[in-house]
Amino acid sequence: MPNVALVTGANRGIGLEVARQLAQRGMAVVLGSRDPQKGGVAAKRLKDEGLDVRPHALDVTDEETIDETRRYVEKEFGKLDVLINNAGIHYDTWQRATEADFEVVREALETNLLGPWRITEAFVSLLRRSDHGRIVNVSSGTGLLTEMGAGTPAYGVSKAALNALTRKVAAELKGEGILVNSVCPGWVATDMGGSGGRPIEDGAASVVWAALLPDDGPTGGFFRDGKPLAW
Repeated sequence: MPNVALVTGANRGIGLEVARQLAQRGMAVVLGSRDPQKGGVAAKRLKDEGLDVRPHALDVTDEETIDETRRYVEKEFGKLDVLINNAGIHYDTWQRATEADFEVVREALETNLLGPWRITEAFVSLLRRSDHGRIVNVSSGTGLLTEMGAGTPAYGVSKAALNALTRKVAAELKGEGILVNSVCPGWVATDMGGSGGRPIEDGAASVVWAALLPDDGPTGGFFRDGKPLAW
């Protein structure tokens, strides 16, 4: 039985490249995508490279798709080794905290914080069946309290909250062999990040590093390129 990874928001960008890199290391990867058609197209690209990647409809704000995905993973594999909480929305550069559109804020919190929270709750029992369970929450430097300034209020606050969730979950699972960390992939040239960032392969590698930590690796931390960040 291969190691099994689930990557949310994986039909494009960092999520897709993370799925590729994990599959290149011999993992069976469940490619979660809110849009099943786009997920299928993305997965086919990786399958054509000879990789074991399986698309599955997954909206991290929809309990029904979460439950269905969990049932699928349990039936197909009986366990989960790596959970990558990658799905994210609303890099709201056009907003300021004093004039925020609270609908945008709510949507950001729903996907960027509550989405990973729901997914983690749904899959933790399958992660406990792994000998080397790993949870990686894809965060952002905009969620660093030590560097936080004006701009991107919905995104920044949601990522800071995601980092807090990382700490909580890591503390609860400490001693069970499941390592839980936040990772900033850096400014990457994607649809969300825009042009000018570093290669997507490098940003994804930062995430994959945390997915492949040894059993004595860190937990409850925030990292970029394998180096800890001041929260």
